[in-house]
Amino acid sequence: MKEFAFIHEHGQVPDSLRSVPFLGSFSEEQLDDVLNSSSYIQCEIGDAIIQEGAVDSRIYILLSGAMEVRKDGKSLVTITRPGEIFGELALVNEDTRSATVVAAKPSVCLAVDQKFLQDIKPREEYPAFYAALFEFIARITASRLQNTSRRLSELELEVKLLRGQLEEQAGKAPGNHTAAAPKATRTKTSPTRRPVAAKRKPLTKAKPTSRGKSRR
Repeated sequence: MKEFAFIHEHGQVPDSLRSVPFLGSFSEEQLDDVLNSSSYIQCEIGDAIIQEGAVDSRIYILLSGAMEVRKDGKSLVTITRPGEIFGELALVNEDTRSATVVAAKPSVCLAVDQKFLQDIKPREEYPAFYAALFEFIARITASRLQNTSRRLSELELEVKLLRGQLEEQAGKAPGNHTAAAPKATRTKTSPTRRPVAAKRKPLTKAKPTSRGKSRR
C-alpha cells in the first residue's frame, strides 16, 4: 500500500472529485483546503486500509477498484461504486474501528482527515454545516442498513429453499420411507375345543320283584 500527498492547483479540482457527494458539501475555497490536506492511497489486493481495533480519524473515498469490509474475519459487504465513502463514522466519534477494510482488487482511495475538517470549520461556529453533513452520513448509514436487511432476507429465503430441497431428496432416497408400513398382526384365537361328551350314568341291574318268584 502506497500513500501520496494530494497535489493540485488552487481552484483546479478534478471533475471526478466534484461528483463525489461528500466533497460537494464544501465551497470551492474549502474544498481546496480539504484536498490539500488529503492523501492518495494506492492499494494492492489484500492490503488493509482500515484495521479492526485501530484508532483512525480519517474518512476514505473510493476513487477506483473495490474494497471489502470484514468483521471478525468474515466478509460483510464489498464497496465498488466510485465516490462511495467508508470509515465515515470517524466523523461522529473517535472510537476504534469496528471492522477491517481490505482491497478486493487494485484500488485507489482518497483519505480525508476529519480532524482537519474541524480545523477549517469548527463545529461551534458552523452548526448548520455539520447538521447537513451528519444528515448526509445518516442517509448513507440508513441505505447500508437497508441493503443489509434485504440481503439477510434473501439469504433466509435461500436457506428455506435449500432446506426444502434437502428434505425432498431425503424423502426420495432408496430404502427411506416417509411412513412406516403397518406390521401384520395375528389375532390370537382360542384353540378349538372338542365338545365334551355327557357322562353316562352306570346301568343298574333291576332287582327281582316278588312277582317274579314262584309260589310254593
